[in-house]
Amino acid sequence: MKSQVFFIPAAREDGDEVLAEKAEKIFLKIGLRNQIEKKSFVAMKIHFGEKGNTGFIKPQWIVKIISQIKGITSRVFLTDSNTLYVSKRSNSLEHLSLAREHGFSQETLGIPVIIADGLIGRDDDEIQVNLSRIKSAKIASAILNSDILVCLTHFTGHILTGFGAALKNLGMGCASRAGKLEQHSDVHPWVNPKLCDNCGVCFNYCPSQAIVEKGDSAFIVEEKCIGCGECLVVCNQGAVKFNWDSDSVRVQEKMSEYAFSVWKHLKGKISFINFLIKVTKDCDCMSDGQQPIVEDIGILGSLDPVALDQASVDLVNKRSGKDILRAGYDLDWSVQLSHGVKIGLGSRDYELIEL
Repeated sequence: MKSQVFFIPAAREDGDEVLAEKAEKIFLKIGLRNQIEKKSFVAMKIHFGEKGNTGFIKPQWIVKIISQIKGITSRVFLTDSNTLYVSKRSNSLEHLSLAREHGFSQETLGIPVIIADGLIGRDDDEIQVNLSRIKSAKIASAILNSDILVCLTHFTGHILTGFGAALKNLGMGCASRAGKLEQHSDVHPWVNPKLCDNCGVCFNYCPSQAIVEKGDSAFIVEEKCIGCGECLVVCNQGAVKFNWDSDSVRVQEKMSEYAFSVWKHLKGKISFINFLIKVTKDCDCMSDGQQPIVEDIGILGSLDPVALDQASVDLVNKRSGKDILRAGYDLDWSVQLSHGVKIGLGSRDYELIEL
């Protein structure tokens, strides 16, 4: 049976109010609202945009969805997790400040903003999945402690996965720092002694006491390292390094399995909405105002993240007249979708229903 994907044409020229109404229409059509109860904790997972980025979903576009949820429960909040790389989004203090700069705050939207994995990405829990790449997924605790998840995603291209949409927002976006590190690398971090000034900060933050002094610098004992990635963020000298996994197939499969872990945990209590507006070559983690690679297309929604992402890809490539996502980085972006089907996360067969 084909999965239903709802679609409504939309563009920035529609204006904030119209876009908010269209997003609300998609949200209501999906039907997740019927699963929300008075005491439900509802997490709205979104990307707040990196410093300097302009492509992220604008807060004005989701105000009517928020209003729909607040009509049932007051326990609704916006959330994202901290980044693995060092940036304004790698700790919750600067992350919240940046979110506020971009218009995501309780004053403007009427609901709180919470960073799901705590101050420096340490707050997580594990979900046993026992799949081919991931045995247990490390997921941000605020996500796992919620009853309902509304996954709001800005569809973009991506340097490692070809594109980033619902599966990436669910798998990578809901993971704690340790979970992101597990998806991005098969080796533990190490210290570059030429950059380390032996300040000792990382010693205090390492939860497994895996960092010791060696000569005039810190040294990570690999046998003790648990791969949490905290040392990456607290190092003020940029001396802690790790290998970004360049194997796109491996990264995509890990990401799909992480997405499966959250989907399994909250099965039947998650909906997905993709915004195909200002679709850019790179994701919203890039700190610049990128130009779109295709004209604005619209807003899509589904209960099936695989079907939703497949429909989104099809619309983007149809609008461009070619496989513009593969042209961006010469990657097989379909791996995340085919692996999602293989592990039971969703279907690539869909019925596109235009509203």
